[in-house]
Amino acid sequence: MAIIKPNNNTISAITALPAAITTGKVLQVVTATDNTPLSSSSTSYIDTGLSASITPSSSSNKVLVIVTTGVHGVDTPTTQGMYLKLVRDSTDLIQQNSWGSHPTINYIYGQGHCFNYLDSPSSTSSTTYKLQYKSGDGTNHVLENGSTAVMTLLEVSA
Repeated sequence: MAIIKPNNNTISAITALPAAITTGKVLQVVTATDNTPLSSSSTSYIDTGLSASITPSSSSNKVLVIVTTGVHGVDTPTTQGMYLKLVRDSTDLIQQNSWGSHPTINYIYGQGHCFNYLDSPSSTSSTTYKLQYKSGDGTNHVLENGSTAVMTLLEVSA
């Protein structure tokens, strides 16, 4: 195999690598945890206690939000599962249906739930992200039962 010589130069004539990439760098990381069990059958969204704040250094930067939490409950053929929602300050960002009903059996579940969201807050002010949840139909669900919920915020340069 032949050695490829960039711009027909010898290998010793190459003095520098390409300039560093100026976008997509992680500028700061913020992590919050919560291990307080929260049991509710509310059909309206309620705060879970998991939240974190970050102050972006530029309004054009993005924030990657990573959430991991445990969910426990009982589903039957008539229940509608549990919903999680990520909120930035007072703006709803994403809603996830954590579990739905099983068509023929009753079962108890206990699993981890993880999702991420790339946000464009367009701000250099302190920005707070929080996790909310609700029951689909009033069935009781437990969030973070015996586990630690984690929210990680990464500011990424534009």
